[in-house]
Amino acid sequence: MNDLNKLVNTSATQGNPIDSLRIFLDREDKVETARQTEKMRFVGYVLELGFDTAKIITSDPYKLAVGGIPRGSYLIMTPTNAGSAPPHFTLLRVTGVSPTPLSNQVQQTYFELHKKSMPELDVWTQSELQWGALDCDVLGMFYADPSNMQKLAFSGDVNNVVSAHRYKVFSPDDALLQVIVNGTVKAEQQFNIGMLRTMECGLVSNGGASKIPVNISMRDFKGCRTAMFGKTRLGKSNVVKLIAKGMLDATSTDNSVGQLIFDINGEYANDNPQDGNKSLRSAYQDRCQVYALTQRKETPSKPLRLNFYEQTESAIDVLASMLAQDNRAADYVRSFGNVKLPSITGATSLPEKEKTRPIRKIQYFWAILNKAGFEADEVRLRKLGLTSANAKNFDPGFSKELRQTAYQAVRNGAPPTDLDSLDALQSELEVIAQFRRENPTDDALVSKSSKKATFDPDDIALLDFLAPPPGRTGPAILRAYKPFHSSKAGDFIAEILSLLDAGKTVLLDLGNATDEIRRYFADMLSKAVFVNQERKFVSNTLGGHFVQLYFEEAHNLFPPDSKDLTGVYARFAKEGAKFHIGMVYSTQSPSTINRELLAQTENFFVGHLSSQDETRALSRVQVAFDGIEEDILRAKTPGYMRMLTMSHRFVVPVQAHKFEATAS
Repeated sequence: MNDLNKLVNTSATQGNPIDSLRIFLDREDKVETARQTEKMRFVGYVLELGFDTAKIITSDPYKLAVGGIPRGSYLIMTPTNAGSAPPHFTLLRVTGVSPTPLSNQVQQTYFELHKKSMPELDVWTQSELQWGALDCDVLGMFYADPSNMQKLAFSGDVNNVVSAHRYKVFSPDDALLQVIVNGTVKAEQQFNIGMLRTMECGLVSNGGASKIPVNISMRDFKGCRTAMFGKTRLGKSNVVKLIAKGMLDATSTDNSVGQLIFDINGEYANDNPQDGNKSLRSAYQDRCQVYALTQRKETPSKPLRLNFYEQTESAIDVLASMLAQDNRAADYVRSFGNVKLPSITGATSLPEKEKTRPIRKIQYFWAILNKAGFEADEVRLRKLGLTSANAKNFDPGFSKELRQTAYQAVRNGAPPTDLDSLDALQSELEVIAQFRRENPTDDALVSKSSKKATFDPDDIALLDFLAPPPGRTGPAILRAYKPFHSSKAGDFIAEILSLLDAGKTVLLDLGNATDEIRRYFADMLSKAVFVNQERKFVSNTLGGHFVQLYFEEAHNLFPPDSKDLTGVYARFAKEGAKFHIGMVYSTQSPSTINRELLAQTENFFVGHLSSQDETRALSRVQVAFDGIEEDILRAKTPGYMRMLTMSHRFVVPVQAHKFEATAS
C-alpha cells in the first residue's frame, strides 16, 4: 500500500520542482544502506522542535561530509515516514551553536584531557565528544500546492509539529538549493543577480562551495519600493545598476518600463574604471538618454537646464523655490517669488483683446533675466510671436502718453522709437518702473480705454524687482541660479516625461551639482512624474506601463522625522503602486529613512551595517531580518548582500555579480 501511495504521489508531482526532494531522499536511502557516509547529506536529528525554532543534534563526521554547516546556512527537515502525504520539507536556517544535555560532562572531559596533556583521544572518547547541537529558525515549508500539484508552494509556517524523533535533518544538495532559492521566484522576466553565498568565509572543504545562481523577477520591482542599505563602497550602487540592467533586458521587446535615474556621482551615465570603462549608458545607447548639468566631451547628453526665457512658467517656480530658502530675503524679493507667470503658449493663444497684459508680464520677466546676465537667443525669442496688437518684437506696447510722460520725468527726454532688443526692453521698463514708483497717482498710469490701472499687483512686484530703489540688489540676486539656465535648452521636463512614456531610461548626470541643486531636480521631476502617472490613472490609460525612479543618498529626500504625508515622496510610498510608479532608493542606514516609507517597502538588499541600532531598526520594520543581525554586522565583503524580494519569503544571502555593461 505504501508503494502504491508513493507511486501516486510521484505521478502527481511530475514536473514540480518539489520532485527534487523525492530524488534526493531516494539517493540518501541508497548511500545510507551502502554505508557511504562521505556521500551522505544527512546531518542529524531533531532534539527539540517548535513552530518557530528547532534544535538539532549533529556530529562532526556529518558536518565534514557536507562541507560544514555555517551560521545562516539552510537545512531541510523531513519526516522519517511521510506515509501518504505529498512530498514536502521544512526549511531551517542555522542561527548558532546550542548546548546539549551533556555539555557539562563534555567540558569536564576536555578539561581532564588537557590537564593530563594527553596527545590524542582514544576512539571511544572521540566518539563521545564529536556530538553537538545547533539552534535553527523554522522559516516555513515547501510543498506541492494541493490545488495544483504541478505548482510549488511555500508557507511561512508549518502544518504540524510532532515528536522530534520523527524527523531527520539534511543539508540540501544543489537541486534542492535551487528549489529553496529560486523555486518561488516568478517565472516571468527572471534575471540572474548573483550566486548563493551562505557565509563570508571563502575557505571551503569537500569539493568547494556550490555554485547556485540567485534569480530575481523584474515583475517584483515594477511599481514597488526597493531599499538598498549598507556602508559606502560595499556594493549598493552595483546592485542598483544590476536592477536597472535587468529591467532594460526584461522590457527589450515591449518598452513597458521607463526608468529615471538620479545619478549624483555620474557613474551610471559616464564610463568609469570600476565598471570596466563602460557604463549603463554605453551598453544601452539606443535606449538611454543622458541629461547633464555639466556636459562631458566623452558622453553624449542634453543640457539639464531650463530655457528661462521660453519656459517662463517653470522658470519662475525654480527661482521662487531657491529664493524661498533664504530667510533673509526682503519683502520685494518675496513678492517677486510669489508671482505666477503664464506660459508663452498660453499667453499667445488668448484672444487679441486679452493677451496684452499676460505678454507684458513675460516681457517684464525677460528684462529681469537680461539684467541678471542670463544668456538669451534673441533670434529664437522673436520667433515665438510674443507680440500684442500694439507692439512688435520686444515692445511691451505702452501708450504713447505713458511713455512720453515717463521718459520726460525720468530722463528729461523723448522715448526711443524702436525697441528691437532685450537691452532696449530692459531700459524701457526701468524708466517705467521708476516713474511708477515716484508718481504712483499720475493719470498716465490709468488706461484711457478701460479706465483701469495699467499695472496690477503682479506687474508692480516684477517692476519693483527689476528696478528697485537705491540700496537694493534686484536682479543681481538671481545670478547664483544661472547654472539652471541655457538659451539652447528645450523643455526638458516634457522631453523626459515623453522618453519615460516610450520606455526609455533617462540618466540625470548631477555629478558636479550641489546638494541643493540635486534636491531641486529630484523634487521637480518627481512631482512631474507623479502628476503624469496620476493623470494617466484618472483617464484609465496606464495600461501595462510603469515608471521606475532611482534615488541615492535617500536620507536627504525621506528624512526620518518628516511629518509631511502629502509631499511627493510620501505619496510615492503610499500611492506609487496604484499609479505604476516604482522606486529604488539607497542609503547607508535604515534609521535615517522615514518609517512610513520603510513600512511600505517590499524589496530589500542589505550589505554591511556597523551598528546594532541599525540592524534592530531594520528587523523592526521587516521581521524577515530578525535573527540574522549578527551576520549583517560582521560581513564586510563588497557585493555580499542579504536579499528579500516579493518572491522570496525569507532572506537569501547572495554575492551579487559585478556589473558588466553588456546588453543582453
